[in-house]
This record gives sequence, C-alpha cells and structure tokens, in this order.
Amino acid sequence: MKNLILLCLLFVSTIGLSQDITGAELLEKSIQFHDPDNNWKNFEGAFSVTMNMPNKPERISNISISLPKEYFALQTQKDTILAESVVNKSDCTLSINGNTNLTDALKKEHNLSCKRAKLFKNYYTYLYGLPMKLNDEGTIIDQKVTQKTFKGKEYLVLKATYQKEVGKDTWYFYFNPETYAMEVYQFFKDESKNDGEYILLTGLETINGIKMPKNRAWYFNKNDGYLATDILSKSVQN
Repeated sequence: MKNLILLCLLFVSTIGLSQDITGAELLEKSIQFHDPDNNWKNFEGAFSVTMNMPNKPERISNISISLPKEYFALQTQKDTILAESVVNKSDCTLSINGNTNLTDALKKEHNLSCKRAKLFKNYYTYLYGLPMKLNDEGTIIDQKVTQKTFKGKEYLVLKATYQKEVGKDTWYFYFNPETYAMEVYQFFKDESKNDGEYILLTGLETINGIKMPKNRAWYFNKNDGYLATDILSKSVQN
C-alpha cells in the first residue's frame, strides 16, 4: 500500500510538472544535463560510431568535428578500403586509401560525393549535438510540454517542427522527468500515417564535457521493426 501511494504521488507530481514547465524551460534543463559547461558551441572532438544491422557486417565510422573551424571528417573502413570525406568550410575532399585523385567510377563504386559528405556532416552534427541543436535558428519549439508513457516509462515530451527552409519532419523528444536526460526521440514525415522512426537512447559517453547517448537503437514507428544500433565510443585521437 505504501509503495502504491508513493507511485501515485510521483505520477501526480510529474503531471503537475508537465503543466507548469514550458518547452523552452524543458529544453534548457536538458541542455544543462547534457552540456553543463556550455561546450557545444565550441565543440572540437573525435569519436567513433559502430553500426550493427541485422544480417550485415559491422560498420565503424570515425568522425572528427570542429565547429569553430567549420570542419568535418568521416572515415569508414571496409576490408582494405579506407574511404574519407572531409568538409572544410566550403571545400570538400574525397579520398580512398589516401588517394584524392579519384575517377567518377571509383567514387560511384564507393558511394563518395561532396553532396553525401555534407549530408553526413549535417546528420552527425545534428544527432550528436542534441539537445543543444534544438536552439538552432529555424527550429520551432512547442511551448506545451506533454507527459507520455512510452515503452513502459514516463517521459516529459517536447515537440519540435522546423521552418520550411530547414526541414519538414515533426520531431518529439522524450526526457527523463527527474534528470531531464534525453532518452528517446521520434520523427514523422506524415504523422497521420505513423511513418518515420523512433530511437531509444541508453547509456552515456562523455565527449569533451558533453554527455552523449552511447547507444542509439532505431525502430520503425509503424511496426516496431528494428533497423540498427549505433554505438558511440571515444576516438583513440582523444
């Protein structure tokens, strides 16, 4: 009976918090958890991401980011092939095993292009810069915070949409109501169709003072179909 009362009190207090806190306040509390020293704006660091996918070989990506220098590098190893894409401000360099003199056929064979390099830059900077990236220009934060039970856990949920020149997807970010850690996020291209994906975040890896989710497990919204898991680790360069 005592445990039931405590659970009820916790539920009621969480409901009250979701009604009292605004979207901006929730975002700020989460940023304080993940980036307590405000390091993201000057982030310079390197890390590795190991991707595990069903029925496919493990893929390791080594990533270097310098926000002040507008620099991004991605290295991927497959068998004896080391492919690298570098975006340095407006310049782009592609290489295979250190060779930058690549034919169009070779770039196509290894799926290398400057357009793809810039997409990866935006992808990795966005995902590993969350929740701080939600303060970027063009992001529209819904000031109404909701409470939701997802996969058996209670969360405070923040909705984010984007100005049309930035993006079209609708995102939901799920925060631990006690620590404000980001533990789930979810996106839809058309919410009425329940398309898109959700991502479960477990564990933490601290990279240059920023608490980043260590494991990201990706699933389809529609059928809970499993896609892949990304595992973050500190680069040997750090």
